[in-house]
Amino acid sequence: MPELLLELLSEEIPARMQARAAEDLQRLVTEALKKERLQHEKIRAYVTPRRLALVVEGLHDKQPDMTEERKGPKVGAPEQAVQGFVKANGLVSIDQAEVRETPKGTFYFVVRTTDGRRTSDVLTELLNDILHDMRWPKSMRWGAWNFRWVRPLSGILAIFDGKPIKLGFDLKDSEVYFDQESQSFEDTYTPEYCREFGTLVATDTTVGHRFLSPDPIIVGSFADYRDKLRAAHVILGRDQRCFMIAEQANALAKAEGLSVKEAPALLEEVAGLVEWPEVLMGRIDEAFMDLPPEVLSISMSQHQKYFSTLDAEGELASRFLLVANMPAPEGSAIRANIVAGNERVLRARLADARFFWDQDRKRSLASRAPALADIVFHAKLGSLDQKVDRVQALAAEIARQIPGADLDRVRSAARLAKADLTSGMVGEFPELQGVMGRYYALADGEHTEVAEAIAEHYSPLGPNDRCPAAPVSVAVALADKIDTLVGFWAIDEKPTGSKDPFALRRAALGVIRLIVENRLRLPLRPLFESARQALGSLASAPVEDSLMAFFADRLKVALKDKGVRHDLVAAVFALKSTEGGSEDDLVRLLDRVAALERFLDSDDGANLLTAYRRAANIVRIEEKKDKVRYADGLDEARFAQDEERALFGALETARQAAGPALAGEDFGGAMAALARLRAPLDAFFDEVTVNAEDRVLRENRLRLLSRINDTLGQVADFSHIEG
Repeated sequence: MPELLLELLSEEIPARMQARAAEDLQRLVTEALKKERLQHEKIRAYVTPRRLALVVEGLHDKQPDMTEERKGPKVGAPEQAVQGFVKANGLVSIDQAEVRETPKGTFYFVVRTTDGRRTSDVLTELLNDILHDMRWPKSMRWGAWNFRWVRPLSGILAIFDGKPIKLGFDLKDSEVYFDQESQSFEDTYTPEYCREFGTLVATDTTVGHRFLSPDPIIVGSFADYRDKLRAAHVILGRDQRCFMIAEQANALAKAEGLSVKEAPALLEEVAGLVEWPEVLMGRIDEAFMDLPPEVLSISMSQHQKYFSTLDAEGELASRFLLVANMPAPEGSAIRANIVAGNERVLRARLADARFFWDQDRKRSLASRAPALADIVFHAKLGSLDQKVDRVQALAAEIARQIPGADLDRVRSAARLAKADLTSGMVGEFPELQGVMGRYYALADGEHTEVAEAIAEHYSPLGPNDRCPAAPVSVAVALADKIDTLVGFWAIDEKPTGSKDPFALRRAALGVIRLIVENRLRLPLRPLFESARQALGSLASAPVEDSLMAFFADRLKVALKDKGVRHDLVAAVFALKSTEGGSEDDLVRLLDRVAALERFLDSDDGANLLTAYRRAANIVRIEEKKDKVRYADGLDEARFAQDEERALFGALETARQAAGPALAGEDFGGAMAALARLRAPLDAFFDEVTVNAEDRVLRENRLRLLSRINDTLGQVADFSHIEG
């Protein structure tokens, strides 16, 4: 069956935008084909630094015919209605309509069949829309044209069933021009016309590697396109380029008795920089090997896009791997020149790092701290020096609740945590903030726990980042993140939708991980209040309730990957703590969630949830109807049936058993106490009529059902539980 092949050739697309662009192109084409009723078998998108390509397999050569049926007025309807139907459907007279018998009588019908259009004609319009609808994080205009693209667009290859699609895209007016008459199209869009008026014409021609194979290549199908590009030194598949880079890198490292340091993000980025990857190995001058390994790695990966290597002991080796964009045979002059040139560039980069390393160590880290007063943390939240003051006080408060946290070391670490931001090394390599602080602190003779806390106080940065476990590190990391969250909440700079410029979601997830993974018994509300008070007049309004709701949402996200139900988290979060707000002890909360999940997975738990819902619905409906609440005033003397007395007794027993169990955080025991309610609840609903004719009896029974909610509410708010 026919296939569509599309290639959009441009100047180099930034590596970070390539994968998303391929996904967007595939999505837009898929949606457009569906809208145009063009069935297909498979769509695949590809991207290289210079081209965005897509192939659609199994397309039909025309749209399916479309039959449209319209029902008209009833036979014998007023003439005005009949003539309106005739006019609306373009009929000469009503005799052209069909007459059909239906269960509701005899009606006029019009059936129209619209012939499907040729796929090639549809694709011309469709591709025009695709070019307009593609969105890039950043785009540009070039020359005198109004059209925007990520980089100047230089060519369009578009063939259907082996033939070019007749499409001329005007860059000046961003419009498409096409003509179904073959001769007029070629006559209009001559090369001279296109150059003068900025029109891109779809052809069956592309080009290969920019330097190695710049001559035009004519293709007739995707297989032909892929194979000819490979012959022209272009590997079309991004995954294939990643595989080639990894395979060559591992082979070169293994030959030297080394291994490649894992860097998946760098591998993806480098695969987006080359069309014909060739991995080469260079040498780091021994004079630079005494620099901190993080400095060497960052210099190579972030600035030069080189891969680091490790020796047998896992230490950084004096070899690096670079990826060229052309063949460089072993022993050839071109290979030697490429390696020598990259070694020379790296030598200059490391010489700068050496200068910063030597200069920074001439001053103590403590002497750098006062300079933080000149760095603005946020216009409304003061300088970094003011933030450090707040973090130091909050960290000391947190340290008193963390077993093993030395108070003096916590204060020292908090005071020095941001000091390396004034160093030359961090100014050159911002990724090393915290890391360099650790080295400088050790050089100054600070305690190891203080130095490690300086390095770790930004952690964890994400779900895959290692979470600090040392008490001093945990105290400082928590204080830094909580101060940030409370500060931005106080000035009303909260995350909105997909926008989170201050990474507050990440900060909240970091707080959750620090507390949960270290099983710290740290109620959050008092810490939020302390952080708010430290802000003084900047935070006059309370933020605790809003922040706790934000943490509830973040906790659901954090637990989703672990299979924990979000509704159970909400059910426990809705409980009131001893201070009157929602549950803010995350360790206790998660233990309770786990026990609740086990309970609801049992037959007793599932049946109890069903009974709770039945009782809650009855009470809710009757309270709305009566406009009163049946929460209090239950009178045992008014029970008329044994099932009422049995349920009341079971509720009291469950309440008395669950209370001490919850106080001792024996959540399994509390759930077991609730499980014993199943039998009396079943008996009550089987034998007792709640809405009795006797008003006093009815109201007392509604108060008894309300007592069920009160009893279950000791362990969770069951109204939040789904399913």
